[in-house]
Amino acid sequence: MDNTPVIIGVDLGATFVRVGLFTQEGESLDFKIIQLDAERKVDTSVRRTIELIEKILKDNNSPHLLGIGTGSTGPVNPIDGTIISPYTDPAWQFVPYIQPLEDHFRVPCVLENDADAAALGEFWKGAGQNVSRLLAVTVGTGIGTALIVDGRIYQGMNGLHPEGGHHIVDPAGPECYCGVHGCWESLASGEALTAFSRQQAQNNPAWLRELGLDDVRFVDGASVSQAARQGNQLAMQIMQREAHYLSIGLINMMAVYVPERIVLSGGVMKSYDLLEATIQNTLKRSNPMIPASQVQIMPAKLGYFAGAIGAAFALKQATQI
Repeated sequence: MDNTPVIIGVDLGATFVRVGLFTQEGESLDFKIIQLDAERKVDTSVRRTIELIEKILKDNNSPHLLGIGTGSTGPVNPIDGTIISPYTDPAWQFVPYIQPLEDHFRVPCVLENDADAAALGEFWKGAGQNVSRLLAVTVGTGIGTALIVDGRIYQGMNGLHPEGGHHIVDPAGPECYCGVHGCWESLASGEALTAFSRQQAQNNPAWLRELGLDDVRFVDGASVSQAARQGNQLAMQIMQREAHYLSIGLINMMAVYVPERIVLSGGVMKSYDLLEATIQNTLKRSNPMIPASQVQIMPAKLGYFAGAIGAAFALKQATQI
C-alpha cells in the first residue's frame, strides 16, 4: 500500500483478537484474527493485541500509524484504560490495557466496551447510518446493549457502560451470574437458549433423537433452529419462547430510550427469520405510551467486523484524527 496514514481497530473478545486496518475515512484495508491462549495470564490480552497489530502493519508495508482503538469484552473502564472484567475471566481483572499499547506504539489509544464499539461500527458504516437515536442489541453468549445519541455513545457515571442485558424481565426466572433472577440475559441470550433446550432434551429423550443427537451436550441454539426450520414442533416452540423473551426486553428498551432504530446482532440473530414475526407482533400489541410502530428493527450489517470498525471510529472521535 502507499503512505496513506492508517488507524487500527481492535475487537478483543473472550477467546479471540480481531484487528482491522483502516484509512481515516473508514475504508477497510485488511483484517486479521488470532485465537487467545487457552491458559490466560494477566498480560495475555495486551501481548496478543500487540503481536497482531505488529503483524498487520508489517504485512501492509508498515504504514504510518495514527492511533489504535479497542472494543473489549468487559466491563471496562474507558477513562483509565483498564479491563475490569470480573465476570468474563478472573485472570483479566483490573488489567492495564491502554498504557502498555501507548508505550509500545507511541500513538494515541482508546478503550471501549465491545457492545459500544459494535454499535459505533454499525452507526459509522453499517445498519445504523444516518440515525440520531440508535440502540444496538447484541444477542450472543450474553446480551449487550449500547445507545448512540447524535453520534456519541451514552455512558453512565465515571464512563461506565450501562448493562441493559441485566435488567429484570421475570423475577421468577433463572439466576444469572450477575446475582439476580430473571434478567434479560438469563432468559434470552444464546447461553439461555442452549440451557433451556438442553433441559428439554434431558426431559424428553425422544426429542433428542429427533434432533439426530445422542447426547444433550450437543444440543445448542444452532441445532434447535435448524430443527425448527424443518418443522419440528418442540424446536419451534423453543424458538418462539426465545422470541417472546427477546421481545419483552426490546419493549423495555424502547420504553426507556425511544430510539429511532434498533439494530440486532450476535449469534442468535442468525435465526432472526424464525424470531421476526413474533417480535413484530408483540411490539404491535405493546407500548401504547410510545410510538413503537415507528421504531425500525433490523439485523446488523457488519457481522464479526463491527467491533473493530467501531473501535477505529471511537479513536477518531476521541482524537479528532
